[in-house]
Amino acid sequence: MGLTPPLDRRRLLAGAGALGLAGCVADHDTVLAPAFAPQPPLAPVRASMARVFDLTVCLRPFRAEGPRLDVEPIGDATIVHNYGHGGSGWSLSWGSSTVAVERAMSSSPAEIAVVGCGALGLTSAILAQRAGAKVTIYARDLLPETRSARATGTWTPDSRIALADKAAPNFAALWERMARTSFKTYRSYLGLPGSPVQWMDRYIVAGGPDVVRAPPGGLDFADLQDRIQDISPGPVTLPDGATPFAATGVRRFTTMQFNLADYGHTLMSDFLAAGGQVQRAEFHAPAEIAALKEKVVINCPGYGARALWRDESIVPVRGQIAWLIPQPEVTYGLVWDGVNMVSRSDGVCVQLLDGGDMQGYGVDNETPDRDEARKGVARLASLYARALPPGPA
Repeated sequence: MGLTPPLDRRRLLAGAGALGLAGCVADHDTVLAPAFAPQPPLAPVRASMARVFDLTVCLRPFRAEGPRLDVEPIGDATIVHNYGHGGSGWSLSWGSSTVAVERAMSSSPAEIAVVGCGALGLTSAILAQRAGAKVTIYARDLLPETRSARATGTWTPDSRIALADKAAPNFAALWERMARTSFKTYRSYLGLPGSPVQWMDRYIVAGGPDVVRAPPGGLDFADLQDRIQDISPGPVTLPDGATPFAATGVRRFTTMQFNLADYGHTLMSDFLAAGGQVQRAEFHAPAEIAALKEKVVINCPGYGARALWRDESIVPVRGQIAWLIPQPEVTYGLVWDGVNMVSRSDGVCVQLLDGGDMQGYGVDNETPDRDEARKGVARLASLYARALPPGPA
């Protein structure tokens, strides 16, 4: 990727893709003093297609104007929308759902229906319970089967959240409120058994092949991270030799990581323990939702809203993960040569991101691409082959 300080945000995103890595780039970047404690040893990832046990594809629901959070009456039902978060669904879930629940509870309903059981559906349901309503989730798929479950699970609050020139004039302030509310809520999940939410170091490693992989041009996605610099630690440039990677100008930042298997189980358990109900249901038209016995509905169908609500403002953004067998000793993530690696308790995620911000934009194909996985895993393996002592296959 050939990144050299000072780091330009757009150049970073060209190699790192729509990871929400704006959060790791800030004007207050500093260089560590030589006296800084040495970097602890970093275990190598055993990057091999022989260790790939699954390929998953997610379609992120992007809307140029930002998430849909308006209220729509249909017959005698009140529908509160909560969808269209691009690559920021998990990160903004608590804040966006707070806004949706406030609007849903404005008439003090005793019962609320939630459509969808992904990141936004579960958080909306839990917050509606806390507001005093009896809540039923209606969904075709439960969380492990949803597109939300196929995300990398990193704190990326402005990853393709809107276009800079299409978002509403007050969107930046609303986004900041959602981001800060989510961040504060996630803190309550730190330190729990299973580590559903944890802090993780990630490295931006320079020195990849001197090729600009991302195509020129692209859309101007909203960059809002400056509004939350006080809660998003900026990166530090490490001294040469501070890491085992054979590169200079390595940058490290620390971010929140959601271990979605544990975190999703925690959310569902909390919802059911508080008396929540789940009913399997598939809807084909808004009128079917309006016919539910609950007359206040929070609508969280994610990308499914494009078909269900005939909402053509939703653009699919395809993302694929190659899952390597978990390595508990790998306690970090990295970006190098157009590859994003995140180590989680349920597997090591490897994403190929040659398209930068535009990777997968407008692509609605959810068929796994094994050649794409091979490229990503091979590039990751090449980093360790040159940088770290070889480990077992």
